[in-house]
Amino acid sequence: MIWKRSAVLRFYSVCGLLLQAAASKNKVKGSQGQFPLTQNVTVVEGGTAILTCRVDQNDNTSLQWSNPAQQTLYFDDKKALRDNRIELVRASWHELSISVSDVSLSDEGQYTCSLFTMPVKTSKAYLTVLGVPEKPQISGFSSPVMEGDLMQLTCKTSGSKPAADIRWFKNDKEIKDVKYLKEEDANRKTFTVSSTLDFRVDRSDDGVAVICRVDHESLNATPQVAMQVLEIHYFFSTTMKENAKPEQPYTPSVKIIPSTPFPQEGQPLILTCESKGKPLPEPVLWTKDGGELPDPDRMVVSGRELNILFLNKTDNGTYRCEATNTIGQSSAEYVLIVHDVPNTLLPTTIIPSLTTATVTTTVAITTSPTTSSTTSSIRDPNALAGQTGPDHALIGGIVAVVVFVTLCSIFLLGRYLARHKGTYLTNEAKGAEDAPDADTAIINAEGSQVNAEEKKEYFI
Repeated sequence: MIWKRSAVLRFYSVCGLLLQAAASKNKVKGSQGQFPLTQNVTVVEGGTAILTCRVDQNDNTSLQWSNPAQQTLYFDDKKALRDNRIELVRASWHELSISVSDVSLSDEGQYTCSLFTMPVKTSKAYLTVLGVPEKPQISGFSSPVMEGDLMQLTCKTSGSKPAADIRWFKNDKEIKDVKYLKEEDANRKTFTVSSTLDFRVDRSDDGVAVICRVDHESLNATPQVAMQVLEIHYFFSTTMKENAKPEQPYTPSVKIIPSTPFPQEGQPLILTCESKGKPLPEPVLWTKDGGELPDPDRMVVSGRELNILFLNKTDNGTYRCEATNTIGQSSAEYVLIVHDVPNTLLPTTIIPSLTTATVTTTVAITTSPTTSSTTSSIRDPNALAGQTGPDHALIGGIVAVVVFVTLCSIFLLGRYLARHKGTYLTNEAKGAEDAPDADTAIINAEGSQVNAEEKKEYFI
């Protein structure tokens, strides 16, 4: 194969010399001013390059294209090098155009267009082949990343020619403070480029896309990108996490929310353990007074909720909710105080109070304090129904009647005794009323003592 190719090249070279000699005999003076015109070509690796050589004035002089190795590719419309990638585009006395498809980096170099005048005139066209950078890759991310940790991401791409440019973006904002490294590949034609991004993560970075963008002239204004979505694990704590910034303290992440702010006896109560973190703490642990829940049948745990079906005074105590994830643990406490159910007074409890007041008004001095005390106690809004209602009113009425009857009895008895005492004294002094002097009065008085037993019996 090599021998045949060399023979073909020698044949075309001999033909070129013969044609050149023949042309020299037939040239006119004007042909000495002819000159081939070419242009440099830039093509992306894997693309197709068109090499064109033109002559404005040509008197049937041959044109030839040669590669950087000075191998003849085409002599006029005749193909000299057996390469299926090389094809004839146009051949005339004024133009010779050929195409090179599936261009590789090895095709880069200086191509020569020759016009066979005497002497031979040539024009150079440089073929530049652009190396397309490979799709970039981001390394250095391992999930999960703890909040406050220092992250180092590296973006790398190979095969670019010339060396590609790498840019970093976070939240659509370009990051300028990065490290850039360029290395020549083993073929000494292309480059491997890498860029390193260092930053400290926080919870605001969770779910954020960090983008590495590769810009290169071979990409036709359509850059290649690599994206890494960050996953940041975080947990609120009452203490400062190591490496955390002092101006960003952590706060408790767990709190207990009751279904009612005023729990009452006999009513249901739901305590919700609200926790925040990444990953989300699940499940949560409920305890009471440092131990297990005392009544599992009545205290039902469902997910983050503690449902107490109906409250009683034995439920009083401190309830604790603990939440844990891979970062740490946090808890919250709730002190439960079960209140009594407030009682309301019935409208009928006022009626006995009014009746009592009506009865006791007949004795104003004695019964007024009792009536006032009874009425005020019945109308006390803090009194419980069934304990200080109709019973107190009835007792007050009975006491008032008894006092009234007792006072009436004392009053009648006093009047009775006073009446009999007056009659006794009148009969006793009856002998002294008609006496003319003191002696006679004494004698009469002594005489009246004879009837003393009779008077005594009458008194009894």
